[in-house]
Amino acid sequence: MIGKIRVWAHRNMPTREQIGRNRLVRPFAHRVLATELWRFTRRSVPRGVALGMLVGIIVPFAQVLFAAFLSLSVRANVPVAALTTFITNPFTTPFIWAGAYKVGERLLYFDAMFHANPIDSLLSVTDTWQFIEWLTAEGKVLALGLVVVAIVAAAVSYLLSGIAWGAWVRHKRRVSQASRRAATDEAG
Repeated sequence: MIGKIRVWAHRNMPTREQIGRNRLVRPFAHRVLATELWRFTRRSVPRGVALGMLVGIIVPFAQVLFAAFLSLSVRANVPVAALTTFITNPFTTPFIWAGAYKVGERLLYFDAMFHANPIDSLLSVTDTWQFIEWLTAEGKVLALGLVVVAIVAAAVSYLLSGIAWGAWVRHKRRVSQASRRAATDEAG
Protein backbone atom coordinates (compact mmCIF):
# COMPACT_ATOMS: atom_id res chain seq x y z
CA MET A 1 0.00 0.00 0.00
CA ILE A 2 2.75 2.46 0.97
CA GLY A 3 4.63 1.58 -2.20
CA LYS A 4 1.59 2.38 -4.35
CA ILE A 5 1.14 5.71 -2.59
CA ARG A 6 4.81 6.50 -3.09
CA VAL A 7 4.60 5.70 -6.82
CA TRP A 8 1.42 7.78 -7.18
CA ALA A 9 2.97 10.68 -5.28
CA HIS A 10 6.16 10.57 -7.35
CA ARG A 11 4.15 10.52 -10.57
CA ASN A 12 1.80 13.37 -9.55
CA MET A 13 4.09 15.61 -7.51
CA PRO A 14 4.95 18.71 -9.52
CA THR A 15 8.63 19.30 -10.18
CA ARG A 16 10.35 22.64 -9.76
CA GLU A 17 10.65 22.91 -13.52
CA GLN A 18 6.95 22.26 -14.11
CA ILE A 19 5.95 24.93 -11.62
CA GLY A 20 8.53 27.33 -13.04
CA ARG A 21 7.08 26.93 -16.55
CA ASN A 22 3.55 27.72 -15.42
CA ARG A 23 2.56 31.11 -16.83
CA LEU A 24 0.74 32.13 -13.64
CA VAL A 25 3.76 31.36 -11.47
CA ARG A 26 6.40 32.81 -13.79
CA PRO A 27 6.30 36.34 -12.29
CA PHE A 28 6.89 34.85 -8.83
CA ALA A 29 9.09 31.95 -9.90
CA HIS A 30 12.21 33.24 -8.15
CA ARG A 31 10.30 33.14 -4.83
CA VAL A 32 8.36 29.89 -5.34
CA LEU A 33 11.41 28.03 -6.63
CA ALA A 34 13.63 28.99 -3.68
CA THR A 35 15.52 25.87 -2.58
CA GLU A 36 14.46 26.11 1.08
CA LEU A 37 10.83 25.63 -0.01
CA TRP A 38 11.72 22.38 -1.79
CA ARG A 39 13.74 20.72 0.99
CA PHE A 40 12.15 17.98 3.04
CA THR A 41 12.75 18.98 6.66
CA ARG A 42 11.02 18.20 9.94
CA ARG A 43 9.38 21.63 9.93
CA SER A 44 8.59 22.20 6.26
CA VAL A 45 6.89 18.85 5.59
CA PRO A 46 4.22 19.10 8.34
CA ARG A 47 3.61 22.71 7.33
CA GLY A 48 3.15 21.60 3.74
CA VAL A 49 0.74 18.84 4.73
CA ALA A 50 -1.34 21.19 6.89
CA LEU A 51 -1.37 23.90 4.23
CA GLY A 52 -2.34 21.42 1.53
CA MET A 53 -5.22 20.12 3.66
CA LEU A 54 -6.45 23.64 4.36
CA VAL A 55 -6.27 24.76 0.72
CA GLY A 56 -7.54 21.45 -0.62
CA ILE A 57 -10.71 21.58 1.45
CA ILE A 58 -11.53 25.30 1.33
CA VAL A 59 -10.42 26.43 -2.14
CA PRO A 60 -12.52 24.87 -4.93
CA PHE A 61 -10.24 25.82 -7.85
CA ALA A 62 -6.52 26.18 -8.67
CA GLN A 63 -5.61 24.46 -5.42
CA VAL A 64 -2.04 23.62 -6.39
CA LEU A 65 -1.30 27.23 -7.31
CA PHE A 66 -2.82 28.56 -4.09
CA ALA A 67 -0.83 26.02 -2.09
CA ALA A 68 2.38 26.99 -3.87
CA PHE A 69 1.85 30.71 -3.26
CA LEU A 70 0.82 30.26 0.37
CA SER A 71 3.86 28.07 0.97
CA LEU A 72 5.96 31.20 0.65
CA SER A 73 4.42 32.87 3.67
CA VAL A 74 4.61 29.87 6.02
CA ARG A 75 7.85 28.38 4.61
CA ALA A 76 6.13 25.10 3.84
CA ASN A 77 7.40 22.44 1.47
CA VAL A 78 5.88 23.32 -1.91
CA PRO A 79 5.62 19.82 -3.43
CA VAL A 80 4.11 18.37 -0.25
CA ALA A 81 1.57 21.21 -0.02
CA ALA A 82 0.68 20.81 -3.70
CA LEU A 83 0.36 17.04 -3.43
CA THR A 84 -1.76 17.19 -0.28
CA THR A 85 -4.37 19.33 -2.04
CA PHE A 86 -5.36 16.15 -3.87
CA ILE A 87 -7.14 15.10 -0.66
CA THR A 88 -10.16 16.54 -2.44
CA ASN A 89 -10.91 14.72 -5.63
CA PRO A 90 -14.10 13.44 -7.29
CA PHE A 91 -14.18 10.45 -4.93
CA THR A 92 -13.58 12.20 -1.59
CA THR A 93 -15.29 15.57 -2.14
CA PRO A 94 -18.88 14.31 -1.64
CA PHE A 95 -17.91 12.75 1.70
CA ILE A 96 -16.00 15.83 2.82
CA TRP A 97 -18.90 18.10 1.86
CA ALA A 98 -21.47 15.87 3.55
CA GLY A 99 -19.42 15.89 6.75
CA ALA A 100 -18.84 19.62 6.49
CA TYR A 101 -22.55 20.23 6.01
CA LYS A 102 -23.31 18.23 9.14
CA VAL A 103 -20.66 20.15 11.11
CA GLY A 104 -21.95 23.52 9.89
CA GLU A 105 -25.53 22.51 10.58
CA ARG A 106 -24.65 21.42 14.11
CA LEU A 107 -22.67 24.60 14.83
CA LEU A 108 -25.47 26.85 13.63
CA TYR A 109 -27.99 24.77 15.59
CA PHE A 110 -26.00 25.31 18.79
CA ASP A 111 -25.53 28.94 17.84
CA ALA A 112 -29.32 29.37 17.53
CA MET A 113 -29.78 28.00 21.04
CA PHE A 114 -28.18 31.16 22.47
CA HIS A 115 -30.16 34.36 22.49
CA ALA A 116 -27.44 36.48 20.90
CA ASN A 117 -26.41 33.98 18.17
CA PRO A 118 -22.69 34.69 18.72
CA ILE A 119 -21.36 32.92 15.61
CA ASP A 120 -23.94 34.34 13.22
CA SER A 121 -23.74 37.88 14.60
CA LEU A 122 -19.94 37.95 14.64
CA LEU A 123 -19.65 36.74 11.06
CA SER A 124 -22.43 39.07 9.86
CA VAL A 125 -20.80 42.13 11.44
CA THR A 126 -17.42 41.39 9.89
CA ASP A 127 -18.79 40.42 6.44
CA THR A 128 -16.98 37.11 6.81
CA TRP A 129 -20.04 35.20 5.56
CA GLN A 130 -19.84 36.89 2.19
CA PHE A 131 -16.13 36.10 1.88
CA ILE A 132 -16.57 32.46 2.92
CA GLU A 133 -19.55 32.00 0.62
CA TRP A 134 -17.64 33.61 -2.26
CA LEU A 135 -14.53 31.51 -1.59
CA THR A 136 -16.35 28.20 -1.31
CA ALA A 137 -19.25 29.10 -3.65
CA GLU A 138 -21.61 27.49 -1.15
CA GLY A 139 -24.28 28.50 1.34
CA LYS A 140 -23.82 29.51 4.94
CA VAL A 141 -24.13 26.04 6.49
CA LEU A 142 -21.74 24.28 4.13
CA ALA A 143 -19.29 27.19 4.04
CA LEU A 144 -18.99 27.30 7.83
CA GLY A 145 -18.64 23.53 7.96
CA LEU A 146 -15.92 23.54 5.29
CA VAL A 147 -13.91 26.15 7.15
CA VAL A 148 -14.18 24.29 10.46
CA VAL A 149 -13.39 20.90 8.88
CA ALA A 150 -10.42 22.41 6.99
CA ILE A 151 -8.95 23.97 10.13
CA VAL A 152 -9.37 20.80 12.18
CA ALA A 153 -8.00 18.61 9.36
CA ALA A 154 -5.00 20.93 8.95
CA ALA A 155 -4.22 20.86 12.67
CA VAL A 156 -4.57 17.08 12.95
CA SER A 157 -2.55 16.46 9.79
CA TYR A 158 0.18 18.81 11.04
CA LEU A 159 0.49 16.83 14.27
CA LEU A 160 0.31 13.41 12.61
CA SER A 161 2.78 14.25 9.86
CA GLY A 162 5.19 15.68 12.44
CA ILE A 163 4.97 12.48 14.47
CA ALA A 164 5.34 10.31 11.34
CA TRP A 165 8.32 12.37 10.14
CA GLY A 166 10.04 12.00 13.51
CA ALA A 167 9.42 8.25 13.53
CA TRP A 168 10.79 7.93 10.01
CA VAL A 169 13.95 9.88 10.91
CA ARG A 170 14.48 7.75 14.04
CA HIS A 171 14.04 4.59 11.96
CA LYS A 172 16.58 5.79 9.39
CA ARG A 173 19.01 6.66 12.18
CA ARG A 174 18.63 3.19 13.78
CA VAL A 175 19.18 1.46 10.43
CA SER A 176 22.24 3.60 9.76
CA GLN A 177 23.70 2.91 13.19
CA ALA A 178 23.03 -0.82 12.83
CA SER A 179 24.78 -0.93 9.45
CA ARG A 180 27.78 0.97 10.89
CA ARG A 181 27.95 -1.44 13.83
CA ALA A 182 27.78 -4.39 11.44
CA ALA A 183 30.57 -2.89 9.32
CA THR A 184 32.81 -2.31 12.35
CA ASP A 185 32.10 -5.83 13.69
CA GLU A 186 32.99 -7.28 10.30
CA ALA A 187 36.17 -5.24 10.11
CA GLY A 188 37.18 -6.00 13.69
